[in-house]
Amino acid sequence: MSMLDKIKHMLKGHESQTEKGIDKAGDMVDEKTQGKYTGQVDTGQDKLRDEFGGGQGKERPPQA
Repeated sequence: MSMLDKIKHMLKGHESQTEKGIDKAGDMVDEKTQGKYTGQVDTGQDKLRDEFGGGQGKERPPQA
């Protein structure tokens, strides 16, 4: 069993907590980089949501 499979297994059933963690991590990166890489951070967050089931068909609201 790969590390990714183990992580997916641990997070299964905890999608709301996973979503919060992904958002919090992305916000921290944006803060540390002063928003310089916001587009890349948002792309990374979307990919993590897809991979770990946090964004099941939800459309993310645009940020100001």
